[in-house]
Amino acid sequence: MNKKTLYLVHAAVIAALYVVLTFLANALGLSSGVIQVRFSEALTILPFFTPAAIPGLFAGCILANILTGCMPLDVLFGSLATLLGALGTWSLSKSSKLLAPLPPIIANTLIVPFVLAYVYQFEGSIPYFMLTVGIGEVISCGVLGLILLNVLQRYRKYLFPDIPK
Repeated sequence: MNKKTLYLVHAAVIAALYVVLTFLANALGLSSGVIQVRFSEALTILPFFTPAAIPGLFAGCILANILTGCMPLDVLFGSLATLLGALGTWSLSKSSKLLAPLPPIIANTLIVPFVLAYVYQFEGSIPYFMLTVGIGEVISCGVLGLILLNVLQRYRKYLFPDIPK
């Protein structure tokens, strides 16, 4: 398969998975509010394997946020947090896999609390929201993301054949 085509397919599949997993978490009441555990955030470890995950995660987050009825500023800043996290994970892809979930955890913990406070005007302080968002991100990216990373590591040569590691 052509490398450009493979890149686009990877990005599109990742975007679609992000949307579907966000809908699943949303249906269970986990993807919005002060503590957010989006299953889709586990996918933020994918830039560890392929740079195609960067636009895939960004597009998936934009679509998921729009389709779940988020406010426009949440769509913008939440998606930018995911983009920054994905770029950070890609930059760490030559490092230890244990570091892979850190950039999305940090990006979301620093950006999303301001969205909760100023866009949605939730009751609470920025430090409180940083704590609650951080907890959700540690669960989503840290715990679920590292489990996913370890599973995908076993199948890397089949799923990401043109990406050396």
